[in-house]
Amino acid sequence: MSNREATDTIIGYFYQFDHSISKLLELNRIDDYITIEGIEDIDIKTIDENTAIQCKYYAKTEYNHSVIAKPIRLMLEHYKEVKNGRKTSVNYYLYGHYKSGQDKLILPLTKNFLKEKFLTYKKDKITYYHHNELNLLDKDLDDFITKLTLDINALNYDAHLENILKMLEVQFNCSRFEAEHFYYNNALKVIKEIATKNDVTERVISKKDFLNEIDKRQLLFDEWFVRFKGKKKLLSNLRKEYFTNLNTSPFERFFLIEIDKTNYLRSELKELIFFISKKWSNISKREPIPFCPYIYVHNISESALIELKKDLQRENFKFVDGFNFQGASFSKRSICITANYENQIKIKIVNKIEYLDLIIDETSKTKEIYQFYRQKPYFNLDNASIKHVSIQYENLNDLKEII
Repeated sequence: MSNREATDTIIGYFYQFDHSISKLLELNRIDDYITIEGIEDIDIKTIDENTAIQCKYYAKTEYNHSVIAKPIRLMLEHYKEVKNGRKTSVNYYLYGHYKSGQDKLILPLTKNFLKEKFLTYKKDKITYYHHNELNLLDKDLDDFITKLTLDINALNYDAHLENILKMLEVQFNCSRFEAEHFYYNNALKVIKEIATKNDVTERVISKKDFLNEIDKRQLLFDEWFVRFKGKKKLLSNLRKEYFTNLNTSPFERFFLIEIDKTNYLRSELKELIFFISKKWSNISKREPIPFCPYIYVHNISESALIELKKDLQRENFKFVDGFNFQGASFSKRSICITANYENQIKIKIVNKIEYLDLIIDETSKTKEIYQFYRQKPYFNLDNASIKHVSIQYENLNDLKEII
């Protein structure tokens, strides 16, 4: 498969995911639900009706009747099962976007057009009449047509996504960045996980459960969202949203960084500490309110942390960690000492996660917490007055592109 074909395939998947997201957001009642990959790509269940939706995206392909003929025949097979009392009645909806050729489809649909263009086909030089094989009469086809909606003028990918982001902004009363990077990102993950369930009963989700699942103000580094944005663009957006300031305010900033303790390089971690210190410290004589950041490394062993501190000390990089002498207890006052030109403190290392709450309570300055995690957040803060950003990441070096 060429790169172009692969890209087209991925966009097709996104379009189907997006259609599921939009249909969930459009549901009128909180307890209405959809089934992903049920009878069709999406099944919608409300108090009023059941609808089975087939969704296709062919942005570079001309519309031809053959493209939608097979899905329509499958819908007709389901209709026959309903007629025989073996399935529940539904409405059928075929939704698609095509480059051109939409004028070939004459609407409203007639039974003769249905027979000729969609139900009659050839295989191995033999002509088949699908309605005859199903023993359906003209009156059955007329009834089927009343339950069938064809829309081959669907929105293109960008316009479809724009509608979703607008709905998310309204639903969560949030900014465009939050709608895209938090809620849409989470929505993609939820829909993707549901779509891969083997049991159809596990591919059902209500609007209420969907909204609860995606209502997380933390950024996932989900593989599908990374494909959607592109890794470089995603990292750039994060830096622009959270870490680009013309004038860095003298806040108390906490950088919480989870490492893979079995697969990380101390040299990379040390470089990241230097990078954070250089960007988020100011202890010059001219700074009226000098400051430096706190760093907590999650999952690092006690011995590895000691070796990291030894490296910093050997390189004459001044830090404090709240311990004033060997055998001393942790002192929140000691670690909260103001960094300045005289003491040359460039970083404050938090040894244990339990110390974070103590330090946060001790300092009276404006505080910002940036938590970087690998699988799930590990620090919770129930304080609406403190900015707390949680971001999933892949590689330590990626953080230098964000921070």
